[in-house]
Amino acid sequence: MSSNTGGRAKHIDFIVADIVGVELALWSSILLWFERVAPFIEFYQKLSVLIAGTYVVVMLFGTLHKDVLKRGHLRELWMSAMMSTELIFCIIGLLFILKKSDTYSRITFATFYVISTIYVWLFRSVLKIWIKSRFKSGKNNANVLIVTCPEAAEDFMQSLNKENNGYYAFKGLVFPDTNDHKEFAHLPVISEDEMLGFIKDNAINDVFIYLKSAKSSSLVEEFLSMGINTHLVLNLEIEDLPNAQMEQIEDYSVVTTSISRASIGELLIKRLFDIFVSIIGLIATGILFIIFAPLIKLQSPGPVFFSQNRVGKNGKIFKIYKFRSMYMDAEERKKELMDQNQMTGLMFKMDNDPRIFPLGKFIRKTSIDEFPQFWNIFKGDMSLVGTRPPTLDEYKQYDPHHLSRLAIKPGLTGMWQTSGRSEITDFEEIVRLDNEYIRNFSLALDIKLIFKTFVTVLKMKGSK
Repeated sequence: MSSNTGGRAKHIDFIVADIVGVELALWSSILLWFERVAPFIEFYQKLSVLIAGTYVVVMLFGTLHKDVLKRGHLRELWMSAMMSTELIFCIIGLLFILKKSDTYSRITFATFYVISTIYVWLFRSVLKIWIKSRFKSGKNNANVLIVTCPEAAEDFMQSLNKENNGYYAFKGLVFPDTNDHKEFAHLPVISEDEMLGFIKDNAINDVFIYLKSAKSSSLVEEFLSMGINTHLVLNLEIEDLPNAQMEQIEDYSVVTTSISRASIGELLIKRLFDIFVSIIGLIATGILFIIFAPLIKLQSPGPVFFSQNRVGKNGKIFKIYKFRSMYMDAEERKKELMDQNQMTGLMFKMDNDPRIFPLGKFIRKTSIDEFPQFWNIFKGDMSLVGTRPPTLDEYKQYDPHHLSRLAIKPGLTGMWQTSGRSEITDFEEIVRLDNEYIRNFSLALDIKLIFKTFVTVLKMKGSK
């Protein structure tokens, strides 16, 4: 299964495992050759940082994890040795340029080379076993819809299943040119009219299109409008696909296209930044809990935290957390207030909402109620910057083009939140802003939006 194995497998799990392996290898080497480590801790800390930084560069510009889930044990040992070789040559070269090559023990470097190869191989092997077990248990899978014709379906699915390792979870098929089949290979066959509901109900991540039909082009556009990764088998010439890249999936060459194609390096930095900021945010949340928990309970008996199921990336359901700012019967009273909704579309908002208790108005205006979401960010359900996650009721009413908002992880802040959310009353404008962020994602844009968020919160603008 080569489809994204280069991109998919080169992900944070293996990167972290490699970094832990090489760092442990360095300090294991020092322990082997020095009776007392303490005098060398500060000395070798600089080398430790250099090793981690060099690894990241080698990883970004190399193919360390290409087809990693398909490699056997001997192949993985060879690839681990090659990684250690690249790493050691880069480090020695850097030390030579910096005129520090005579500073460190050569025997330590030789030992580090051997131990790092073993550690990286062990960590990768264990991680692959764990990932494959999660795939088999239905966790972290890519839910897949296949669009093809009946005569090609069997061979195409067999090819996709070669060494699949359980990553692709096939949910159903669409035969656009016929309605003769109700089931194929124990999978439901969905009509084109049923596609939207099926995609929502099954949280589809990826679509494979293998058609000898002019319909392919319109189908690609339709799935892209939903924010779904679309893999097109190259039977037709299709031009102007955004962010298109060639991939090999077993016996087939395909073009994969998506509305956003952030690089692995950008996603890694974004995730590490999320973790770092969320830890600080959780500490702040603990302090705020001590201050506001008694006050919330005094004004409105009930739990301090509000939790609700929300829809995340590609339709995955997760539980979001906030400091409670509304009375306990808020959801029931919402039905009575719908005629006062100031939003056009699928969201609810009104000035002077009577469901909010007095302290709740303050913590919403200052965005204090949002702090518990740092737990969602730490867990990986959300990111610091993204799109706002819809409720289940909103999601069920989505038209196809609304699904594009779910092409990335939802965020604590984003384009809409920093563009005067109190003044925006049209849901379609929110969708437009979310898509603008997704299509133009960059780390620089994230930093800009975070800065604008601080300014908005300090001015207490944009939230009522």
